[in-house]
Amino acid sequence: MGFVDLHSHVLPGIDDGAQDLDESMALLRGLAELGFEEVHATPHQKYPSYFPSFEQMRQAREAVGDAAPVRLSMAAENFWDAVLFERMPDLSFPRYQPTRQAFLFEVMPQAMPPQIEEHLFRLRVRGVLPVMAHPERYVAVQQNLSRAESLGRSAALVVDLGALAGAHGDEACRASRALVERGLAHAAASDIHHRKDLAEVSAGIAWLKKKTGQAGVKRLLEDGPRSILAGQIPEAEE
Repeated sequence: MGFVDLHSHVLPGIDDGAQDLDESMALLRGLAELGFEEVHATPHQKYPSYFPSFEQMRQAREAVGDAAPVRLSMAAENFWDAVLFERMPDLSFPRYQPTRQAFLFEVMPQAMPPQIEEHLFRLRVRGVLPVMAHPERYVAVQQNLSRAESLGRSAALVVDLGALAGAHGDEACRASRALVERGLAHAAASDIHHRKDLAEVSAGIAWLKKKTGQAGVKRLLEDGPRSILAGQIPEAEE
């Protein structure tokens, strides 16, 4: 089986990712060439900067249609803000389709939200799995990897492939590699926005293969993502 991408900005014209259908298709073709067979589009839900409606997201997916060279599913990258909290009571925030058992979120890089572990645990108890995007970017994790252990008890941690290749700066690179090497990362994803990101995604996959072998690549790009979509935190690396 091929790779599963849990984090991408490939839908045309609705956030800071692909700006038109041509770019969207170029990104999807590039991901397919790198070995991805399933891609989950995760446009931002971040009020007010990037906040497409559910209908706008649906229309963007329909614009791609059946021409995608991968299985293209819908979700969103939910920012940890008042909008997400308003949607929490009825779990009406966008979740990974078709299972709806997990959802992707991000937080402000400079500071972890108060009591976030408690909120994550409560969501987990309710039967939905929180999936943290790019934990390597968060200062709290960069400064102390034990925070990742704490977060990872109730949330799946998904590092960016580009970060592993150094695309997001030295601190994020060091943190992402440490998360992988210590078995704290549950999956890796492209977080792709533009054509130039394809080279960084490829370099991240190459780093994974070099450092963890084919077994590590399979764990983070195939088995881990599929467990997450099923609502389960992948088992720790032995």
